[in-house]
Amino acid sequence: MTNAHRRGGAVTAAGRFAPSPSGDLHLGNLRTAVLAWLFARQSDRAFLIRMEDLDRVREGSAERQLADLAALGLDPDGPVLTQSSRRDAYDDAIATLQAAGRVYECFCTRREIQQAASAPHAPQGAYPGTCRNLTDTERDERRRAGRRPALRLRADVTTRAVHDVLLGDHTGVVDDLVLRRTDGVPAYNLAVVVDDAFQGVDQVVRGDDLLSSSPRQAYLAGLLGLPVPEYVHVPLALGPTGARLAKRDGAVTLRDRLDAGESADDVLAEIAASIGAPGCRTVGDLAVRWRPDLLPREPWYAVGRDT
Repeated sequence: MTNAHRRGGAVTAAGRFAPSPSGDLHLGNLRTAVLAWLFARQSDRAFLIRMEDLDRVREGSAERQLADLAALGLDPDGPVLTQSSRRDAYDDAIATLQAAGRVYECFCTRREIQQAASAPHAPQGAYPGTCRNLTDTERDERRRAGRRPALRLRADVTTRAVHDVLLGDHTGVVDDLVLRRTDGVPAYNLAVVVDDAFQGVDQVVRGDDLLSSSPRQAYLAGLLGLPVPEYVHVPLALGPTGARLAKRDGAVTLRDRLDAGESADDVLAEIAASIGAPGCRTVGDLAVRWRPDLLPREPWYAVGRDT
């Protein structure tokens, strides 16, 4: 079931920005949100916001994130969806896969997976299938030892090709990915696939560090009979040392910048310059002047102000 959205009276597809409410958004997050909004607007899609709050939630973060996005002019075209309200949908998806014989219990610890995955024969980043063919007796032994199982997908391919608007064709690893963690929380890859289909999201704009997730998610969508979205993986924002941008780099959140005397328009202008549209100070300006071919393909080294 999908959740259709209307713009100008017509039902339309959607793009989205889906942060985790674990803290304030930094300039790199805000830049990705601006790009998601622009790609959606320039392809006549709705723009949606989803809070991926199944894990690592910090009280008040969701409200602050939404306020920061609104300050930049990034208001969604529909209600904000929270993943914590969607547990039944994830359970239903897992039940569908179980009925097709696509799910098994995995008792591996994180250390065991890391050690097995480092073996010479294991594809980089892939689960090695340690628990794939356990017998009933072996599973019972692990339960008696106090181990709680995760649920994994029983994949029947090892790679999947996807197409990215900016990066072209990409073939990546598909393995027996986790569907539900040992603590009962639905896994990221499952939730993203189920929610994108529910919201009518057919364009996914996100950081290029998540490119490796796309083959797994596209494969899982196919198994569930769900559409595969258009992927747009954009360059990350990095700090001055080349590491991912973080609070250690100074005033890198909108609130930090406002406290330092800047305006939301000043921050948006900085983001606009980083995506190839210097001089734009509002998202309205960007919608008129920006084009995807202006976006630099290399990472953006953001400059944090002193705090």
